[in-house]
Amino acid sequence: MRHYPAGVTVVTLDSANGPVGFTATSFASLSLEPPLISFNIADTSSSIRALLDADSVVVHILGEHQQHLAQRFSRSADQRFTDHSLWTTLETGEPVLHGTPIWFRAIIQQLIPIGDHTFVVGLVTRVHDQTDEKPAAAPLLYYNGRYHRPVELDH
Repeated sequence: MRHYPAGVTVVTLDSANGPVGFTATSFASLSLEPPLISFNIADTSSSIRALLDADSVVVHILGEHQQHLAQRFSRSADQRFTDHSLWTTLETGEPVLHGTPIWFRAIIQQLIPIGDHTFVVGLVTRVHDQTDEKPAAAPLLYYNGRYHRPVELDH
């Protein structure tokens, strides 16, 4: 699967032990009516217990300028939220990363164990979009074990 390019997201949530977050490349739109999104989390993830106990999440669609966040949230869990200048908290409790042009807050609707992952379905309750119809930054992509930016092809 490393030969299939994917957009990079960071999923954040609030937990009894503080903020939790992780990098996910499995994000997808499932439905427009109702607005449903999905992503997967590995059963071995340090964030799985907090996610299984959570009511809601925020999914950040990273731009090419946020590779540092993708790397931060794919490393050791105790390092992810140490820099308080990178995030703030919504009134509903979830951490939100600064500088992310698009993010979604979603109520967790279903958690479906599949193989060595859990498939998460969320109902979108809030959309933050600062793109003004034109992307503020190119999306960050993950392909073959490395981060990339898309390049427009000639017509």
